[in-house]
Amino acid sequence: MKPDHYDTFAESYVRANESSLFNAYYARPAMLSLAGDVAGRNILDAGCGGGPLSAALRERGARIAAFDSSREMVALAQERLGPDTRVLQADLAGPLPFEAGEFDDVVVSLVLHYFEDWSGPLAELHRILKPGGRLILSVNHPIIREVAYPDDDYFVTSPYTEEYDFAGQTASLTYWHRPLHAMTDAFTRAGFGISVISEPPFSPETPREVLPPGLGERTSFLCFLFFVLEALPPARDQG
Repeated sequence: MKPDHYDTFAESYVRANESSLFNAYYARPAMLSLAGDVAGRNILDAGCGGGPLSAALRERGARIAAFDSSREMVALAQERLGPDTRVLQADLAGPLPFEAGEFDDVVVSLVLHYFEDWSGPLAELHRILKPGGRLILSVNHPIIREVAYPDDDYFVTSPYTEEYDFAGQTASLTYWHRPLHAMTDAFTRAGFGISVISEPPFSPETPREVLPPGLGERTSFLCFLFFVLEALPPARDQG
């Protein structure tokens, strides 16, 4: 996806996600729950969008920096977070403008599934984390591709495009499906240990009217997959 792709519908996207089921009542609460007590921690929000996750983490006492590849998203996030929070335009596909070991945690919510190749982004995220630091991330659940496109091969990393309506504005988003083992293999190759794999329930504060029809009394549905990874130190030469 081009870095400026979101520029064309940034405001509509931010407005829609303020109260959407998948963002406001599912992805953000899950990311915050996995982050836990963040008071005093230096946290980078990679692919911050309009900054709602950054704002929530800051409210919990974290020291926040953020970036997004979209110029318009950066402007919206900076407006939300104010001049005291560093918000930069940067692309996770390339080198990041941060020092090695600068952050205790990095949160990457619903970003990696836009990339065909995770090796470069994960290497950069590992570089800027302190040893033992956490990478907390969410991506499209790989089973969704199997359900939506049953004739496609689950085991092949491949793109698919879907249309969305964001506050009345239509936009096309292209994702890269990859099977679960391809995700975990990429994490371990980049030097991360896998601490948590989560398929969380939606927030108990979710209004019933925004939930999918037919859900009944269930408290969970398949949508995103969440991970907490630990940045392992480089292996010592045993020679």
